[in-house]
Amino acid sequence: MTKPLGTADLLDIESRRCDRLPLGGLLALATAGFITILTEAMPAGLLPQMSQDLAVSPALVGQLVTLYAIGSLLAAIPLVILTQGWRRRPLLMIAIGGFALVNSVTAISTNYSLTLVARLFAGVFAGLLWALLAGYASRMVAPHLQGRAIAVAMLGAPLALSLGIPAGTLLGTLVGWRVSFALMTLLTLLLLGWVRWQVPDFPGQRADKRLPLTGVFALPGVKPVLFVTFAYVLGHNILYTYIAPFLEPAGIGGQIDRVLLTFGLSALLSIWTVGLLIDRWLRQLVLVSCVLFALSALLLAFQADTPMAVYASIALWGLSFGGLATLLQTALAKAAGSAADAAQSMLVTAWNLAIAGGGLVGGVLLEGPGVLSFPWVIIGLLLACLLVAVNARRHGFPAIR
Repeated sequence: MTKPLGTADLLDIESRRCDRLPLGGLLALATAGFITILTEAMPAGLLPQMSQDLAVSPALVGQLVTLYAIGSLLAAIPLVILTQGWRRRPLLMIAIGGFALVNSVTAISTNYSLTLVARLFAGVFAGLLWALLAGYASRMVAPHLQGRAIAVAMLGAPLALSLGIPAGTLLGTLVGWRVSFALMTLLTLLLLGWVRWQVPDFPGQRADKRLPLTGVFALPGVKPVLFVTFAYVLGHNILYTYIAPFLEPAGIGGQIDRVLLTFGLSALLSIWTVGLLIDRWLRQLVLVSCVLFALSALLLAFQADTPMAVYASIALWGLSFGGLATLLQTALAKAAGSAADAAQSMLVTAWNLAIAGGGLVGGVLLEGPGVLSFPWVIIGLLLACLLVAVNARRHGFPAIR
């Protein structure tokens, strides 16, 4: 009779089975991230059309991004806690399937309040999904491939920014924004089949292995990473959510699709560069990212009425932002160690709190001092990020040897 496999044998088999990157499954995870970012940011590219169709101001359409973020920040930590014992693939499919529902509602809704509710629940599903992705990618491969696996799983974000949102913006301009959301529903349904086919299932976490969130938050290095996450993403979303009105002083308000394409292509270059260098230069890459975004904002502060300068600043911005999620998730995973899953839910919360804050603060600035105040607020936030990152020498953003 065959000897039953022990735990060590099973782990050895799993390690050998995952000694190569399972690109089919990792790209399915990347597509889930693609849909999430596309759902989140689409209103920014379609701000004028949605404002007119829903009969509300552009600032109120901006709150569709805010409600999405609020749903994510409220749901991420509680849902991760409640579902720690669930099997991973069914939970992942629930999170993905939710987008088919909420994007369908958004596509057919003619009521602003109903659209707000749909966006809130879209954020809830997004909060759960983003809390799962990095850990899922890590479990699919052997330890020495985990960094690259996370980088592949995170490709959905820059692809959404570089290709998806410009394409969705162009499509929304040509045939209406509702068609863009309907097509996202179709893509989500196809993705569910892909996940069921290519993504392996894993058991949930045992109760005796779960750590309290307060203990995770107190770990050295966790707080600096979360602060940089919040401040940086807040500055990013002040500008990204209201990019359409910001382009008006330069007379390129009708070129939103080109501007977002410029941003996205730079973001792709950024994530490729980060993927190559992150194992040796994580700290330096974080500092360079902050400096590049600050320089971009400084250029916008003085040349917001010059089209070429605006495009140059957008390219710098994309270069600074593209690899940010991978940098921060890697830094946090190293700081949290075995508590990485709980720490990732905190990062999701901080990230989406910053998205919500960007929509709110940007709306206040838009209705108050105007879009030309955006760069100066962003510069202040980036200086705070630099100060914290520079001082996190031992924990948070240490040099990797």
